[in-house]
Amino acid sequence: MGDFDAKLRPHLEGLLDRGEALEGMCACSQQKSLFTGGAVALGVTRDRLIVQPLNRRGDPSGDSLSLAPGDIVSAEAEGAGGGWPEVGPAIMDHAAVKLRLRLADGEKLNLMLMRGEGALGLGKLGGGEAQRRGVEAIAAWFERAAAAR
Repeated sequence: MGDFDAKLRPHLEGLLDRGEALEGMCACSQQKSLFTGGAVALGVTRDRLIVQPLNRRGDPSGDSLSLAPGDIVSAEAEGAGGGWPEVGPAIMDHAAVKLRLRLADGEKLNLMLMRGEGALGLGKLGGGEAQRRGVEAIAAWFERAAAAR
């Protein structure tokens, strides 16, 4: 995952507004339909999430999607039924979690996040330190957004 961070951090930082900082980033799989999906990099700033599709080589592919809390109508983490207030803790309580977002424009995002510890605590199998910090940044982002709602 160190390679992932080194490869994609410059691209995500290039998408930031002046004065904005990248608090974390992680790799996610995105389910688009029953049989299709792909990889995305999910960047986290204080005020928004940046969803950057990736090609099969892990390079940025296509336009990124910028999501402020107001762009997200509902958010659920699989295993946590309470919506926004439960998303942050659910992300931190599971080794892997499916995050379902319904956006104001009607689009739905289904993202699978894995914490960096890997399955059964097997070290970098799940992404390592950069992935863990990215998932923690996402959880903190949802906790701040839920408190502001």
